[in-house]
Amino acid sequence: MKESLLPLWHRIYGTGHDQILSDFIAETESFKLHYQYGNPPPEWYKDVVVYSLYVDLFNKDLAGLDEKLDYLAEVGISCLWLLPILDSPMRDAGFDIRDYRKIRHDLLPAENQADAFAGFVEKAHSKGIRIIFDIALNHTSEEHPWFAEARKSKDNPYRDYYIWSDTDKPYSQARIIFQGIETSNWKKEGDQYFFHRFFDFQPDLNYRNPLVIIEMIRNMLYWLNLGVDGFRADAIPYLWKQEDTDCENLETTHDIVKFIRAVLDEVRPNTLLLAEACQKPAEVVRYFGTGDECNAGYHFPLMPQLFKSIAMGSREPVMHILDPSVTPAPPANAQWFTFLRCHDELSLELVYVSEEDRAYIHQQYCRQPLWNFREGQGISARLAELMDRDPQKIGLAFSMMLSLPGTPVIYYGDEFGKLNDEAYYSEQIRLVGKDDTRFLVRGRIDWDALKTAFRDDHSPESRVITQVISMLRARNQYKCFGRGDLKWLQPEVTPAEHAHAVLAFERTWQNEHIIILHNLSPHTVTITLPELEPKTIHPFGYQWIVVE
Repeated sequence: MKESLLPLWHRIYGTGHDQILSDFIAETESFKLHYQYGNPPPEWYKDVVVYSLYVDLFNKDLAGLDEKLDYLAEVGISCLWLLPILDSPMRDAGFDIRDYRKIRHDLLPAENQADAFAGFVEKAHSKGIRIIFDIALNHTSEEHPWFAEARKSKDNPYRDYYIWSDTDKPYSQARIIFQGIETSNWKKEGDQYFFHRFFDFQPDLNYRNPLVIIEMIRNMLYWLNLGVDGFRADAIPYLWKQEDTDCENLETTHDIVKFIRAVLDEVRPNTLLLAEACQKPAEVVRYFGTGDECNAGYHFPLMPQLFKSIAMGSREPVMHILDPSVTPAPPANAQWFTFLRCHDELSLELVYVSEEDRAYIHQQYCRQPLWNFREGQGISARLAELMDRDPQKIGLAFSMMLSLPGTPVIYYGDEFGKLNDEAYYSEQIRLVGKDDTRFLVRGRIDWDALKTAFRDDHSPESRVITQVISMLRARNQYKCFGRGDLKWLQPEVTPAEHAHAVLAFERTWQNEHIIILHNLSPHTVTITLPELEPKTIHPFGYQWIVVE
């Protein structure tokens, strides 16, 4: 193990800290001896359907989530992404972590917490559902014990776990990510400033201190020992800071990710490390390395292009973003994660959309002033709101996402058309003291009301979830969706003037061959392909056709 880690360690920290590495390697050997769970199968993350949820908003607490495992399995979910569950003051929905070894007590009582969580994971596994969760590697809460110590004095040993300066001038090229909410990346604390890329109550960790990376990996190993299958690495492009750069995607950041992956592979092979990197596809691909960094990464730029295609009634935006010249192929063992909506806004960052696309998508979809996020940089609206609360258009959007390459992520509630929650938004901005419209796309599920809605086959909720379950059953039956090739098709379309609105492609893998047809227009079209009888597709309709 030391042979594989030492070159990376030296690239990051030089040769002066080898004893820290040696001591840590001895710890990991002991961990492997006591690890009680088997390893997941190789590349399991290519074949799952991921469901992303806030435990408390989904169904009160972990016990409530346990009660809904059968519901999730019936829908077709095979992996749960638990949005932040670790101990937190909850000023940033849990991304401000106060203790990396504890779950919030409102989600799981403190008594016998480790055993209870391990039991939940084991039950989920018994139903064919794997578990991953968020771990913020870039920053902590200001209430974390490390920062509580760091702010006491300059000579406190934990001072160097964070980034401090006598002025607010360093790293001046680093953009302010929360434009319109924060005005600086520095906050005054005593007679110095500390650095933060996100909210000013989330100080950034200092990865120039080798003890920081060791402590963060120890935290990950703790949860692996309780059966967790992987981690969403939150905000990883920002880990390393360097003067006269924008402090994003730096080479040393990639070395840090390689180091973390190498440890995970050694201790528990096939643990998922999922990159949250809001960047262009060519930049995100770098976080796969040569198959030695993250196992998977979100395809952020695809998401707005799906919405642009539907708004324009044109296949071109989707076909362009997935062209190999724009989206390079990942290494063979890596995977894109795709999504329609998530716990954040419909992001329109110029990092991966053009000014023209931002203006067009914002104009088409930001239908209420309250939905505006970060001065036009995004739209805080759920999928059903963006699709005019129309079950047919919601189904079309799901069909596009579920049939294109990658592993799909479904945001909790979208499977039945959950709407924005203005009451929850108002409640949360009073709590956190910042006008963060992303709270609109969160909110609680009313299971009693939902049960009533599901009894009515004509309710919007029933019409949406019926489509989603049907698609997921098909997807879970065929591996071509998560592993297969994509080939665009150019069918004959009648009327011909609507040909641009037909998104048609085939997915193939081994002996599987499925043709997917989408009509992005409000007009009925007839589609003809050599291997098929003519297919009539209604407005905003779709068909999945298995070719024997």
